Amino acid sequence: MYEGLKGFRDFYPGEQSARREVTDAIEGAAARYGFREVATPALERTEMYVDKSGEEIVDELYAFEDKGGREVSLTPELTPTVARMVVAKGQELSKPIKWVSTRPFWRYEQVQQGRFREFYQTNIDVFGSSAPEADAEVLAVAADALTDLGLTGDDFEFRVSHRDVLGGLVRALADDPDAVDTTAAIRAVDKRAKVDDGEYFGLLSDAGLDRATAREFDDLITDVDAPEDLDAVAAAGDDAVEAAVENLRNVLAAADDFGAGEFCEISLTTARGLDYYTGVVFECFDSTGEVSRSVFGGGRYDDLIESFGGQPTPAVGVAPGHATLKLLCQRAGVWPDEALSTDYYVLSVGDTRRKAAEIARDLRALDDDAVVEHDVSDRSFGAQLGYADSINAETVVVVGERDLANGEVTVKDMESGDETTAPVEEFPPESGLPTYDDYE
Repeated sequence: MYEGLKGFRDFYPGEQSARREVTDAIEGAAARYGFREVATPALERTEMYVDKSGEEIVDELYAFEDKGGREVSLTPELTPTVARMVVAKGQELSKPIKWVSTRPFWRYEQVQQGRFREFYQTNIDVFGSSAPEADAEVLAVAADALTDLGLTGDDFEFRVSHRDVLGGLVRALADDPDAVDTTAAIRAVDKRAKVDDGEYFGLLSDAGLDRATAREFDDLITDVDAPEDLDAVAAAGDDAVEAAVENLRNVLAAADDFGAGEFCEISLTTARGLDYYTGVVFECFDSTGEVSRSVFGGGRYDDLIESFGGQPTPAVGVAPGHATLKLLCQRAGVWPDEALSTDYYVLSVGDTRRKAAEIARDLRALDDDAVVEHDVSDRSFGAQLGYADSINAETVVVVGERDLANGEVTVKDMESGDETTAPVEEFPPESGLPTYDDYE
């Protein structure tokens, strides 16, 4: 008996049908905004991740040497891959480029609630637009996907921030801006809610801020709850901070126009840990706090395409993670039912396989979405009926030798147990999918 690998999951039919419903909702929302689906490989060259994140990233990867002597890794995220794709065909692609993709990724990390070594994400990205409307559209797609799943503004919130506000403010407040490591300071902000105050201010000190300046910086970013509170931040910074504040305000205004503003709140303590983020960033959280970690996040990464050898190309995206999204949906009571669903089971008794198969085909032809099963195991009447019950068949159509001799089939409603007969030559009718109620 073999056991599955830690951090890798099996999905049986009931759970997988619920996961498919969630994936369809996310992808459907993206499709309505004109995002086009792409497919990407499971393997990339390891150097692509090392060049972006440093040699230490290899410890987090499923990295190995393939039979051709190439250093390769199972993809831990999509952004570098789509950046490579944009560089490869950038001149041929109409701008803005709007792509969506759902697929698994792999990271060798500690397994915990909502975090696995193989995990699934839907990536939604816009390349080629620096306008606030692009950021707002990404927020709107994410909001539509969540509300399509049955979630409301009482269930989730988008905490929106701006990396250039944080980095610019650190430099503007420091006595010696050149002595400050702004990347390290932003990383410290990203860890603020995960460590105690002593460690947090220690990280800011390591980034080059003295204690008084670190405290002033923290007071400024924590006192912002509404757009008008950004005035004090802009006043404390320089022209770069003022420009970033204006961009943040413009994104929030566009999000209002696009219908996502009601889900957004300003949170300058949101920073996103990945260094390639450059402007507006955001994270989705459970409004009740029961799901303690970020459900998913996104933001702008304007420099990444150029760093991969392409032309300067602004970009913004979001990547809902399906494991944490499931936690939110379950908490809110909107996770899809994991029970199997079957519209019809065509039950064959005696030498009636040909007619039963014909009826099953006709039922499927009436509706492409209809789920119709019939016996493929040569089972008894009782065994077939038990199977029909186990797959939650709504209607059973009994095709028996005696029924056919009488020119009819039996139609059984599985919920009530009631049954009746229907003329075999008129079943199923051309007008639509039949039920017990049509013949009672």
